[in-house]
Amino acid sequence: MEIITGTTKFHIDEKSAVAIGKFDGIHVGHKKLLKYILEQKKDGLKSVVFTFDPSPEEFFTGHKVRQLYTKQEKRREFKKLGIDVLIEFPLTETTAATDPEDFVRRILVGQLSADYIAAGTDVTFGAGGRGDQYLLKSLAGELLYELELIDKVRLDGAEVSSTRIRNEVADGNMAMAERLLGSYYSVCGIVEHGRHIGHTIGIPTVNIIPPEDKLLPPYGVYSSRVHLGGKVYDGMTNIGRKPTISEQEKVGVETYIYDFDGDAYGEFIEVELIRFVRPEMKFDSLDMLKAQIQSDLENARE
Repeated sequence: MEIITGTTKFHIDEKSAVAIGKFDGIHVGHKKLLKYILEQKKDGLKSVVFTFDPSPEEFFTGHKVRQLYTKQEKRREFKKLGIDVLIEFPLTETTAATDPEDFVRRILVGQLSADYIAAGTDVTFGAGGRGDQYLLKSLAGELLYELELIDKVRLDGAEVSSTRIRNEVADGNMAMAERLLGSYYSVCGIVEHGRHIGHTIGIPTVNIIPPEDKLLPPYGVYSSRVHLGGKVYDGMTNIGRKPTISEQEKVGVETYIYDFDGDAYGEFIEVELIRFVRPEMKFDSLDMLKAQIQSDLENARE
């Protein structure tokens, strides 16, 4: 997958199928939208995702937003789905003031060679967010692109949205988050050395430090699934600061991997969070901690 980031100067020579959106969650609604452009590949069109960096929410509010998918995680997901080109369009005072019609003519059709455009019915773009589905419809005949507008996906009577998923993750409701995303909520990273307390008590773990902008569920223990070295393992994951060890610990994601005795240091892993088991607790001794972890391991594996 080609990634074009940090520049407004790009050009795709081949005709393309373009999906426009924020794609801050890559949930079932986004995946439905992406399916339309991926289907155009059979007709020889290049599949292109056009999104913004930073996100419009962060740019217009000036506040950092905890992400369901970090930038690196989004890139991995788009690549996994089969997208050919990802545009991370720089959102600045200048680009945000682009005339909406100019955006369609110059960028979507001129620079991206869009022959097919897919967007949600709530799409907005250009100065003041004035660009919308109606502008895309009005220019389609003249600029000779096919337009596909996708309604919001609804689940259990409510729209699927990134805000809804953030609320479910924040509440530790991983089962509902999985339904809304169409995949388990996960945390990715490189395995780092920790204090090796797990080895000391006979329960070795792999540790990753999540990016600061990653949205984490409530601190505690989760049943999990771990992707490591091309294989998938069952696991039990603790998210938090490990208060039994020290009150000064960084927030970490620490996972015991069932049926694994290899060396994972320096390896990339993806930890999928399946079910909340219990909240984070502080114990008076390592022996008490070990006894609780043994109980957690049985519960998580079930």
